[in-house]
Amino acid sequence: MDAHGARRTDAERDAATVEIGYALVSAAFAAAVLFGAVAGPTFLFDLPGPVSTVLLRLGMTVAPVVFMARVVSVLVRFRQSAQPSQPGRTNPDS
Repeated sequence: MDAHGARRTDAERDAATVEIGYALVSAAFAAAVLFGAVAGPTFLFDLPGPVSTVLLRLGMTVAPVVFMARVVSVLVRFRQSAQPSQPGRTNPDS
């Protein structure tokens, strides 16, 4: 049931499922890109031990934070977006 006590339709459940999948995939991609950008130089170059350790730890710390921030931001935006009552039609006032 949704906030108004009515049952959700199949289309609403499907939209939520797709949005959750999008949030997870895009968050994983963003976290992987960030980890590669921060920790990647340790794999490509022969860096001194402390620098390599700091970059790896920084990448392993920031990537999960970015992952969670992306998931939360996508899902909050989805929940707040108003779905059109008549798809394909515009508001007469616009």
